[in-house]
Amino acid sequence: MTGLAGRIALVTGAGRRVGQSIALALGAEGCRVGVHYHGSKIGAHRTAAALRGLGVETEVFSADLSKPDAPGLLVEQVAAHFGGLDLLVNSAAVMNRLPLETVTEAEWDETFAVNARAPFFLSLAAARVMGERGGAIVSIGDHLAHESWPLLVPHAVSKGAVETMTRQLAAQFAPRVRVNAVVPGAVLAPEGWPAAARQKFIDGTPMQRLGVPDDVAQAVVYLASASYVTGEVLFVDGGRHLR
Repeated sequence: MTGLAGRIALVTGAGRRVGQSIALALGAEGCRVGVHYHGSKIGAHRTAAALRGLGVETEVFSADLSKPDAPGLLVEQVAAHFGGLDLLVNSAAVMNRLPLETVTEAEWDETFAVNARAPFFLSLAAARVMGERGGAIVSIGDHLAHESWPLLVPHAVSKGAVETMTRQLAAQFAPRVRVNAVVPGAVLAPEGWPAAARQKFIDGTPMQRLGVPDDVAQAVVYLASASYVTGEVLFVDGGRHLR
């Protein structure tokens, strides 16, 4: 048993891919789940419908996390609806593929607004709401922060910031609020990924496969319930970071 039954969770970016799997995994553990989305309205409502099918209390919340006031307002809305907050999962992210020499200031700012600034201020707001009762925060990083991918430099840098943020907030929020991160490897092959490049990536991964969203979701469930773990950055990349 994870001890998560009845806990109130907010999962950002829960309308698709990894965020959706995280929301469903937490629901399967008995969490009451706030499902956040920005661009994936249909997916978010599908997530909520699946949660209701599990007998889980859920609600859908829309917010553009690139806006400065959105993180705080989102946490306030979720806490007001459910009567508190016990777990925040920072999963929402943008990943724009851009040749390095073409990156503009606006594109850089958008990436950092969603991938780094929003998780920081969501975490501050969540810690305030959690209060003396305490809780947990899990952020989603990316293995790209540890590799060289020329078309994804802003994304990689922003995800490196998430890891540093995790360790800093863990030290500041302890012992009330635990703060950890999950760093996935390649989960769900990107559209248009050539077969040869895909196989080369797999060959360079000790577990000899790509990840699936549930690999990440189960790691989040563990960190959400591991009461003596904080400040950890957990790689879920099939051992690729060992290269």
